[in-house]
Amino acid sequence: MSVLLQTEPNNNALVAPPSLENQPVQMHTGGGVGAYLRKVGAIADKDLRAEIRAKEVFSTMTVFSVLAVVIFGMAFDLRVAFPTSVVPGVLWAVMLFTGVLGLNRSFGAEVDRGSLAALLLAPVDRSAIYFGKLLANLFFLLATQCITLPAILVIFNVNIFQTWILVSLLLGTVGYVTVGTLFAALSASVRARESMLPILLLPVMLPVFMAGTKITGLVLDGKGLNDIQRWLGILIAYDLIFLVVAFLVFDLIWEEL
Repeated sequence: MSVLLQTEPNNNALVAPPSLENQPVQMHTGGGVGAYLRKVGAIADKDLRAEIRAKEVFSTMTVFSVLAVVIFGMAFDLRVAFPTSVVPGVLWAVMLFTGVLGLNRSFGAEVDRGSLAALLLAPVDRSAIYFGKLLANLFFLLATQCITLPAILVIFNVNIFQTWILVSLLLGTVGYVTVGTLFAALSASVRARESMLPILLLPVMLPVFMAGTKITGLVLDGKGLNDIQRWLGILIAYDLIFLVVAFLVFDLIWEEL
C-alpha cells in the first residue's frame, strides 16, 4: 500500500536571490551630526596618538619656536631701546613659521606611511577628514604657543599675557590652521611639498599677520577695545570665510584619486 503525499509548490523557493554583482556598493556616511562629530574626533585622535608614538611634530615645532625667539632676542637686544615695538612682529612671525613645520606633516606623514589612500577610502565624508586634521593641527600649534609665550616674556621682558592679545592669537591661529590644513592637503602629493606649502600659504596669511601684529601693538600701547575692534573683525571674518571655502572645496582636491 503506497501513500501519495501532495505538497504545494513553494513559490518563495522559486524566486532566485538578487545577484550581488548587480548591486552597487554603498558606503553609508550619514548618521546625523553626532556621528559626523565622532568621525571628526576619530581622525583627530588618530593624529594625536600617532604624534605620541612618533614625537616628530610637536617637539620640532617647540624647539624651532624657542630657538627663533632666542635668535630674535639676540638680534634686537643691542639695537632696540623699547622691546614693545618689536614683540608684536616677533610673536606673529614665530607663529607663522612654526606652524609650517606642523602643517607639512599633517598630510605628508600620511603620504610617507602610505596610508593616505586608505584614509581617503574610509567610509567618512571627506570634510570630516579635513576637520579632524584641522583640530589636530590646532592642538599642536596652541600647545607650542603655550611654550613660546613664556619664552617671549622671559627674553623680551614684555607682558603679552593680556586678554585681547590672547584672543587675537587664538583667532589668528584658527584662521592659520584653517587655510594651512587645506593647502597642506593640496600640496601633499607634490614632491617638493616642504617648499611648496609656505609659498602657497604665507601670502594668503598676510591679512592675519597684519591684523594680529596691529592688535598686539595697540594692546601693548595701552589701547582698548574701541581701537582694536576693526582688526578683530578682520580676523573673525577671515576665519569664517575660509572655513566655509575649505568645507566646500576640500572634496575637489581628492577628486582625481
